[in-house]
Amino acid sequence: MIIGRQFTGTVSPGQTRTWFTHSWNANHTVSWQVVPTAPAVDGNAQVEWRVRSTRQAPGLIKWFIEVRNVTNVTVTFDARYAILNT
Repeated sequence: MIIGRQFTGTVSPGQTRTWFTHSWNANHTVSWQVVPTAPAVDGNAQVEWRVRSTRQAPGLIKWFIEVRNVTNVTVTFDARYAILNT
């Protein structure tokens, strides 16, 4: 398994934004997670996320990560991935 951080992002209070990352091997099984990094809050969820994909070429996948801030403060997050088969 390979794990890593693809990017860091910020969403304003109540905002929904979409990022994309391209040219991933279509033979890999990839799991995405969005992890808030600031502010530190021991309470309710800070973000919700949805992952979509498209086949950008015969052997390549483009991933779309949509992140929604469910709080009333700006939230910074990491978009992290795990490639489950290599």
